[in-house]
Amino acid sequence: MQLWKGRFKKELDEKTNDFNSSISFDSRMYENDIDGSIAHAKMLAARGIISSDDLMKILEGLNKIKDDIKTGKLVIDPDAEDIHTFVELELTKLVGNAGKRLHTARSRNDQVALDIRLYLRDECDELYKLLTSLVSVISDKAEKYASSVMPGYTHMQRAQPITFGHHLLAYAEMFLRDKERLYQAKERMNYSPLGSCALAGTTYNTDREMTAKELGFNGPMHNSLDGVSDRDFCMELAAVISIIMVHLSRFSEEIILWCSWEFKFVELDDAFSTGSSIMPQKKNPDITELIRGKSGRVFGDLTTLLTMMKGLPLAYNKDMQEDKEAIFDAFDTVKICLKTFIPMLETMTAIPQNMRKAAAAGFINATDCADYLVGKGVPFRDAYKATGELVAICITKGLTLETLSIDEYIKVCDKFDDGIYDAINLDNCVTNRTSLGGPAPQNVMIEIERIRELNK
Repeated sequence: MQLWKGRFKKELDEKTNDFNSSISFDSRMYENDIDGSIAHAKMLAARGIISSDDLMKILEGLNKIKDDIKTGKLVIDPDAEDIHTFVELELTKLVGNAGKRLHTARSRNDQVALDIRLYLRDECDELYKLLTSLVSVISDKAEKYASSVMPGYTHMQRAQPITFGHHLLAYAEMFLRDKERLYQAKERMNYSPLGSCALAGTTYNTDREMTAKELGFNGPMHNSLDGVSDRDFCMELAAVISIIMVHLSRFSEEIILWCSWEFKFVELDDAFSTGSSIMPQKKNPDITELIRGKSGRVFGDLTTLLTMMKGLPLAYNKDMQEDKEAIFDAFDTVKICLKTFIPMLETMTAIPQNMRKAAAAGFINATDCADYLVGKGVPFRDAYKATGELVAICITKGLTLETLSIDEYIKVCDKFDDGIYDAINLDNCVTNRTSLGGPAPQNVMIEIERIRELNK
């Protein structure tokens, strides 16, 4: 049954009805819809718009519907037009005319705008907790490997020595920013559209401050047109989630590389890997590959929302029904990705000896060699050129800077002495990088404490 049938003489075409219906995806908001109706009913009674007797019947009926849906006693009708219609019709069955009075001074336009804000507010809280757990796991891993030397990369080429702990903390910083963006987006969303009605408010003497406070909002929205037609919060949250997925995808890509035999920097737990149907030696990082792939799905959800809204005149348009599937999918996807990624990362084992071996083979201490000459008074550009010549000699002779003789060093520049070997020692190279944000183990430990404090 449609609540709007009074104007129409013919039944809605069956295929049109199915096309128009949103119950298949908005039914997940049943608790939010009922909570909004409870707040609305209390306000109507407080303003004398409905009687206290009607209020008691409405509250009892709505709470029974909520409990019955939770326990499975009441099954949501898949043929209902939407969750709002289903709840109202069930309420009317239970309490009669009192149920018919609930929709006074309210429209489905402000009702659905309210429900989705309430639902997404809860989703933000759950996602925030997951991000907090992820940052915590990263911090623990970084502490364990604070002194484990590995090559840092630019252009996927070995560049300079860092530690695995330092590398991991880069992702902790990203996810901390994600938490901040999520919190700020939630705060901007946390205003109530209830009472905006269809688009122009109401002639009833309502109290929108009361319903906003009852539902935990910062206050009511101040323009009724904006109240029913705003979906900025859906677009913003989808953008926040898209950035989270970018970070998860980048992290996943590195783990995929690190798991390969070409790197073999880490080993994933068997519980988070799969094998091949034909190659018995395979251990595939499927979790990370799926996360990398699912990022595109979330980006598509954001594009859907942006495209849906870009051409809509004020106020409500049926196009906006498309907001729910897109934003619900974005939240569902990022949550399942995090719920699998976090325990996978927690059980992942690093292989420091392989990291160290890779660091030793890539001339990643060349900058330190040049800096040693700078410390002897050689201009940096001259020091850079001399070090480049030394690297070329090493490549020709199959040596490293550590194994090159001091005589070869002095041939290139007479400022070299035996102190160069301490300067280019990988442990020293890392330990001496104490500038703010650098990879020195003592820096890493300080940063872990800062991150843990911010992550509370």
